[in-house]
Amino acid sequence: MSCWAKIAPRNFVPMKNNKVLTVEQNRMPIAIWALTVSVFAIGTTEVVMIGLLPTIAKEFSIGIASTGWLVTSYAIGVAIGGPFVAAFTNKINRKRLLITIMLLFVVGNGLASISSNFSLLIVARILSGVAHGVFVGIGANIASSMVSKEKRATSIAIMFTGLTVAMVTGVPLGTYIGQQFGWRFTFGGIAVIGFLCLLANQLWLPKDIEKGAPIRLKDQFKVLGNKSMLLGFSLTLFSFAALFGTFTFLSPLLENISGFTENQITLILLLYGVAVAFGNLMGGKFSNKKPARTLILLFAILFIAFGLMYLLLPYRNTALILVATMGFIGFGTVPGMQLYVIQLSEKYLAGTEDVASVLNISAFNVGIALGSSIGGMLISESLGLLSITLMSAGFSLMAIVMAIISIKREK
Repeated sequence: MSCWAKIAPRNFVPMKNNKVLTVEQNRMPIAIWALTVSVFAIGTTEVVMIGLLPTIAKEFSIGIASTGWLVTSYAIGVAIGGPFVAAFTNKINRKRLLITIMLLFVVGNGLASISSNFSLLIVARILSGVAHGVFVGIGANIASSMVSKEKRATSIAIMFTGLTVAMVTGVPLGTYIGQQFGWRFTFGGIAVIGFLCLLANQLWLPKDIEKGAPIRLKDQFKVLGNKSMLLGFSLTLFSFAALFGTFTFLSPLLENISGFTENQITLILLLYGVAVAFGNLMGGKFSNKKPARTLILLFAILFIAFGLMYLLLPYRNTALILVATMGFIGFGTVPGMQLYVIQLSEKYLAGTEDVASVLNISAFNVGIALGSSIGGMLISESLGLLSITLMSAGFSLMAIVMAIISIKREK
């Protein structure tokens, strides 16, 4: 079915002018932009907490280590709550489900904005995390289903642009608001944006979004027992363990190894965000036809980049190039990994596409937690900051191996 047939009203009779149809087929459906803006709000609330931890710790008179649970609880909501909610809501109309999930996101951030104690704030973060896992996972599946086959990765890349824009603009702005007016205003503002996104989804998402054939709950969890699917998830896990293993500690690396000042690092992080945005879009373009083969090439470039970081980070000019490469290539893998998992679920377990997509979002978060935690352990063992880049190179190599095994298995 063509993308036009999926977004046109049922009573619409297309014009005979072929040029009109060609123009409409070449455009991305407006619904994908509604999903993109929603993902921007979700991405902002996920990462902005890192900038707000000192402010929250001071208000509740607790240590930074304790406030770290606000990041961990969100990840738990994404990684565990997301797949379970997606599995139990398999038979619900996709548009109704996404609007309900967006409402949960609004409630979670609204609750955070009025939290008077730390425990309530933890609950709010878990609710927001669950909304993140379900919305981004199912949204990616919907975005890929609304366009022609050769544009599926591109549509996913456009949706994930919301996350990259959040890193560049939403997070710094949210952190600034929290520091100047109080962190509750940050979450209150995100709740308002989330409500506007809810309205956009209600207005622009088509009513009859295609979904897989109904499948029993126990059969949906067969995804976790399918070797091909697990290999697909492993690509996401290892590549993001590599990426965030270094990115988590990028500021101290640039300051202590490269010798940049704090103000210069702020500009470098902006450069990184711009590279992430462009990499995400270009990765989508190149992953449309054979995502797995494209991923091997991108993982290989990441492996080389992290290896060079170990040698060349002390030199400022090469450090800038390598940081930009890390962002461009690292997020260039995202559309391909998401599309590959969807393709595998379509091939082996028809009807589980939504659950598989949400589980892949969980794999992103597990990879982030794995890379950042092992990186922290390396630092605590006095192996030096640069040892983190070798760890990332190792995870990149593991992603390459998993991709090669996956391609051979599919043959």
